Amino acid sequence: MRDPRYDILFEPVKIGPVTAKNRFYQVPHCNGGGYRDPSAAAEMRRIKSEGGWGVIFTEQTEMHHTSEITPFIELRLWDDADIPALARMAKAMHQHGALAGIQLAYSGINGPNLYTKEVPRGPSALPIRTFTNDPVQARAMDKQDIRDLRRWHRNAFKRAKLAGFDLVCLYGAHGFGIIQHFLSTATNQRNDEYGGSLENRSRLMRELIEEGRDAIGDTCGLTLRLSLDEMIGDLGFANSEVRDMIEMHADLPDLWDLAHGAWEDCSGPSRFKEEAAQESLVSGIKTLTSKPVVGVGRFTSPDVMVRMIKSGTLDFIGCARPSIADPFLPKKVEEGRIEDIRECIGCNICITGDMTMSISRCTQNPTFMEEWRKGWHPERMQAKGDSDSVLIVGAGPAGLEAARALGLRGYQAAIAEAGTELGGRVARECRLPGLSAWGRVRDYRQYQLSQMPNVDIYFESRLSAQNILAFGFQNIALATGSYWRRDGVARAHVVPMPIDPAMPVYTPDDLMAGSVPTGNIVLFDDDHYYMGGVLAELMARNGAKVTLVTPSAYVSDWTRNTLEQGAIHRRLAGLGVEIVLNRTVTRIVPGGVATACAYTGAERDIAADAVVLVTSRQQDDAVWRDLKARRDEWADNGIRSIKVIGDAEAPGPIAWATYAGHRFARELDEHDIGDALPFRREVTALAAE
Repeated sequence: MRDPRYDILFEPVKIGPVTAKNRFYQVPHCNGGGYRDPSAAAEMRRIKSEGGWGVIFTEQTEMHHTSEITPFIELRLWDDADIPALARMAKAMHQHGALAGIQLAYSGINGPNLYTKEVPRGPSALPIRTFTNDPVQARAMDKQDIRDLRRWHRNAFKRAKLAGFDLVCLYGAHGFGIIQHFLSTATNQRNDEYGGSLENRSRLMRELIEEGRDAIGDTCGLTLRLSLDEMIGDLGFANSEVRDMIEMHADLPDLWDLAHGAWEDCSGPSRFKEEAAQESLVSGIKTLTSKPVVGVGRFTSPDVMVRMIKSGTLDFIGCARPSIADPFLPKKVEEGRIEDIRECIGCNICITGDMTMSISRCTQNPTFMEEWRKGWHPERMQAKGDSDSVLIVGAGPAGLEAARALGLRGYQAAIAEAGTELGGRVARECRLPGLSAWGRVRDYRQYQLSQMPNVDIYFESRLSAQNILAFGFQNIALATGSYWRRDGVARAHVVPMPIDPAMPVYTPDDLMAGSVPTGNIVLFDDDHYYMGGVLAELMARNGAKVTLVTPSAYVSDWTRNTLEQGAIHRRLAGLGVEIVLNRTVTRIVPGGVATACAYTGAERDIAADAVVLVTSRQQDDAVWRDLKARRDEWADNGIRSIKVIGDAEAPGPIAWATYAGHRFARELDEHDIGDALPFRREVTALAAE
């Protein structure tokens, strides 16, 4: 039964000629599938329709071949051949009553056209602005180019309508869309009727919307997505000018979809952005227009959502990452099951799928993008197989997810945890600066397990191979985790580095256990994800003088894929951390470290009182090795299977661990598929010769 205080979230709201059944609005978001995996992307959106979302959008959809963003994999609507795949997606969105929306993008100076080899076009002649700094420039559009662009948009509107969409969104946010490029004086340096004054710079926007409305008629709504503030100084399209522009064109689109700055500003991780972080930028805009307003802010709390509506800040609650972490968020609110919501932890691992051109993952929801490929439903599991019992050794993210999913299948499961708390690495890492939201990985699963009478948890239960053999469980999952190496082995050193025994050497495990060194500290980061930067911050805040040395050209290099690398560098620099890039620690010597340039080998010593090695992890698989040596005893002890999962098999990000636990639970007692692929894929059909 729904709590009455949330009733306002389920009120229907009109968007032009169509009506959303509630205020839950899944804004456009990437997924790593795009044109390559259209059925996987369509089924992912269908699941959200089943989960109760009132509005569901595609990701950025390239509307013309003269503006594409290869190597990134998004949807395409270049010609009629793209309609069937998009029609499948629109049909999936409609299945449970959601409005189906498509976001049309002409990327302008963000489109390097590496696939089509077309010359990019923008308001002014400027270098292409991409994540990869492509050595390509756009030419300035002339009047004929603008007429062509308007015609291409009309064609795309008509195709979108043919595909069955209820809403068409023009993309002018995050620096990615041609409308923003014309609106911003940073990218529009024209001196004709499309440049100069705000009225002139918004001319193209007006033309596209007015002509788009004529193209799609009175059965589709037309929305506009804009950045709330480019955050690039005087030349940028600032929040004050955004407000002037909205007031100037108050009722032009059927809905204003507002998102902060560049993508990294808008989708900043929880380490740097709180829930509803964009509230101040969007507050008051609703008074400037009679049309509904949607905004985002990693909304996970229904109470915050209600506040945003009742305060007059928003009409719709825009969600991307929260809709990935829990596609059934609206339904759980409606059914009074708030405690069952899988809250987004803001780790941005979902975004890495787009950035690495691969199928996206979610730390909280291991079924994301596996709904079609593997037939995994986020809320339902198949019934158990012909065995009955499972012992899970270790209560980290892999073990907890395995237990939760096995419990849903109906197995009698037991977790044996060597320590005194659940969560494993998550329990330790969520105590580090900025990572408290990551504790939701443990908290969600802990609550779910507490509701399952068929799952038992035993603390202070470090098990040996003999213990496991004697217990009588039919299936064993070894989720014993991993530990950080203290010998420096990673990428720069594939064998242990020379270490003077008199020098104090720490690992992340030491710091997370409370041994935080002070004084003059060298941290060597050859892991390149978040841990090195987080520990440097921890020590700096504890009073240490920290020098971070990394062989990469960036601090926390891989976090460029989570949109936080720049924020990490700024924070460490602000804390006084000395950042040494492109250098490798070659050995730890008395009084410090010896380093070498990653390119030339030029050597330089750096003084230190202690060294922190953030290099690689070693799987904790001693019990597995003992059990493997006694394989001939398994059957006699009633054991059908033993499987190593998560970090105990191969260390990786937390999302890899929850996926491994879920996969173990899904596949237990299922038939052996042999050499067949464990997922479905779509293969390009050959054209006629």
